[in-house]
Amino acid sequence: MNTTENNKLIAEFMGIDQVDIDTWLETNSNLHYHTSWDWLMPVIQKSRQENRLDYFDIVYYALEECDINITYKAVVEFIKEYNN
Repeated sequence: MNTTENNKLIAEFMGIDQVDIDTWLETNSNLHYHTSWDWLMPVIQKSRQENRLDYFDIVYYALEECDINITYKAVVEFIKEYNN
């Protein structure tokens, strides 16, 4: 998956419906989960609350790196596992 698809995956996880996602993308260049801690942290908070799979550890350890790229990738992996 590329960044756009990963960001759509995150948006869907956050409960944003496809129409709203498409509308956002028509008027903006992209979703900002991969570049903004302000966008990513609410996703992390929800991931922590939805920790049914005990898979949040990957996100937790990525946060320790204080690197948005590593954390973003961990969040995407968490959501993929969560959706399975």
